[in-house]
Amino acid sequence: MKVAIVTSEAVPFSKTGGLADVTGTLFKEYLHMGIEAFLFMPLYKRTAEQFGEEIQDTGIAIDIPIGKASRQCKVFTLKSQGKGRQNTDKKNLASDFWLLTSERVFFIGNEEYFGRDELYGTPRGDYPDNDQRFAFFCKSVLELCKKLKIDMDVIHCNDWQTGLIPIYLKTLYSSADVFRKTISVITIHNLGYQGIFPPQTMEITGLGWEFFQMEGVEFYGNVNFLKAGIVGADIITTVSRTYAKEILTPESGFGLDGILRKRADRIYGILNGIDYNEWNPSADKFLPYSYNRSRLSGKTKCKAELMKLCSLEGDTDAPLMSFVGRLSSQKGIDIFADAIPEIITKGANIVILGKGEEYYHTLLNSVRERFYRRLFFYSGFDEAIAHLTYAGSDIFLMPSRYEPCGLGQMIAMRYGTIPIGRNTGGLADTIEDGETGFLFNDYSSRGLMSGIGRALACYADRELWQRMTKSAMGKDFSWERSARLYLELYRKFSR
Repeated sequence: MKVAIVTSEAVPFSKTGGLADVTGTLFKEYLHMGIEAFLFMPLYKRTAEQFGEEIQDTGIAIDIPIGKASRQCKVFTLKSQGKGRQNTDKKNLASDFWLLTSERVFFIGNEEYFGRDELYGTPRGDYPDNDQRFAFFCKSVLELCKKLKIDMDVIHCNDWQTGLIPIYLKTLYSSADVFRKTISVITIHNLGYQGIFPPQTMEITGLGWEFFQMEGVEFYGNVNFLKAGIVGADIITTVSRTYAKEILTPESGFGLDGILRKRADRIYGILNGIDYNEWNPSADKFLPYSYNRSRLSGKTKCKAELMKLCSLEGDTDAPLMSFVGRLSSQKGIDIFADAIPEIITKGANIVILGKGEEYYHTLLNSVRERFYRRLFFYSGFDEAIAHLTYAGSDIFLMPSRYEPCGLGQMIAMRYGTIPIGRNTGGLADTIEDGETGFLFNDYSSRGLMSGIGRALACYADRELWQRMTKSAMGKDFSWERSARLYLELYRKFSR
């Protein structure tokens, strides 16, 4: 089976959020399973700067029509073995990016579109030509498949940036022999981001104006790239079973619940996984001390190191809570910030690591000034600090307004850190209330504090807390199970 994963970002090459972790790790898992998988993504400026020695020009150049003009797509690939990254352990070959053949990873290059400092926009807003950039990307991927005569069985698209591909396969590319047996999949990682553009974007896409209607790509007088994917895809997936149900409702459908209900028979929820090679407390290069389920002393030592790094007062007996993630309204930062004074009053220390909306940076900096010996806020993202935070914390907070899947709670459990999450989306599907974590219902600081109160009561019982810790660490959130579910779904609809 030939599977193309098409994405706007993928680890280790480019990343703004969880999408990159999911697509990059799923690709590696497929290779490990012996699937003939391919990865397509843009060649961003930062990718070229960081991985320039490992990327080579294929010499392929394709003119791509964008409206009445055309832009040139230059194709790059990953060298078969990256310089200085040799690995002779045969067991790990299939999961090592640096030992892939040059036919497996493709970068779509265009300096005008992708030679920018950021992937999607600046702090002032999205790039105004994102419709051109990603229409170009979608067409380039399909044109490259034609050029190389790769007859894909599945083209697996991800989020709005790739949403035009499913509808292109049914229209502009429907007569291409190379796509005769191809089925398309669109995975919705977060319905809150849809790629909405003005009506003149229709000319950029190359689609006929007959598709600018309610059953097509039109969305309240605009063009919606994610809706194009929903309308055109053979299979629609999202990243948890509960979220697959939630998006069919007006409350969580972001205006697309109507078209999603019409396609409900093609919607499936498959949980994301985490990379157990990267997230492994017994062999984590970022941790000063290792540990596992049967030997937890290293976790206590990591907690002491984290408190020292963050200049937090008190000793390791006091509960330590953390948040690692995007600072946005979706993630519940508002109710979390409101609850911080009460959390500290109850004797806990707090570590926050994240970046996002300027409003929340200002809000958290203000709270930090009040509790600077009890609250540590790192404005940004640091891989080493993130790993130590997961390992050194007792409790991990995810008070999300909505959460399609969430990776933080899975990572936290892997490290024996008990999650508290709102009873929504992937949090509801992964946290066993009272067994591996705690769930709360009301989206409010009071609701959050109800979950924290239950957690602190259990934390006071050291024997009970250790049982919960070991239970959480025993959960399997590896990618193998999720990858097999995707493959079963592909086969169910294969042509």
